[in-house]
Amino acid sequence: MSNVSNSAVRALNLEYKSLQDEPVEGFRVKLCNDDNLFEWEVAIFGPPDTLYQGGYFKAHMKFPPDYPYSPPSIRFLTKVWHPNNGDLCISILHPPVDDPQSGERIEERWNPTQNVRTILLSVISLLNEPNTYSPANVDASVMYRKWRDSQGKDNEYPNIIRKQALAGKLDAEKEGIVVPLTLEDYCIKPKSKPTNQEMALELTDFYDEDYDLDTDDDNQESGESDYGNGDDSGNGET
Repeated sequence: MSNVSNSAVRALNLEYKSLQDEPVEGFRVKLCNDDNLFEWEVAIFGPPDTLYQGGYFKAHMKFPPDYPYSPPSIRFLTKVWHPNNGDLCISILHPPVDDPQSGERIEERWNPTQNVRTILLSVISLLNEPNTYSPANVDASVMYRKWRDSQGKDNEYPNIIRKQALAGKLDAEKEGIVVPLTLEDYCIKPKSKPTNQEMALELTDFYDEDYDLDTDDDNQESGESDYGNGDDSGNGET
């Protein structure tokens, strides 16, 4: 990739490490190629208690050479019947230009304070609340509105989603991946921070390893032995 900025490499390195250390619930990310930091594969787990529950969907995220000043693009690799399938239509993924025809305010669009974490959370939100104003998949958008307006009486849209979610779950099983089905499993438990007592113990262990805290006692015992020898020699009978 030509004209790659150093700031883009630094930003992506930091974000990738952060997502490995503290993953976003419902997502797993990895590099498509270990030698290319600008293309990621995203695994998306369907949120529990939604039409997508149990689903396992893959997407491709591609970053521009001037990231984070320009937004990345996201495209589903697996079949997802969704009004915004294809290139995901999320406001924060649109360049920060004033476009009255889009119906979006410029502050809703991309800015460098956004990051991969906020994008992925927006994708989860988009699954449950599609953008039907500018759909990438018009047929899916029409079907979704029909289901929504029927208050769940028309089942064509949810039936397609459930079939795709089941197919995705089977693909995950083939890859040895366990798809979270409950909210408890779906939500990632935060790593517990050490308590003040644990930190104090760690510091004590550190100093114990690097310094001999019993030096005075050892010297005292050693000194008593020396003095004892001295006393024996000084007070011994001739």
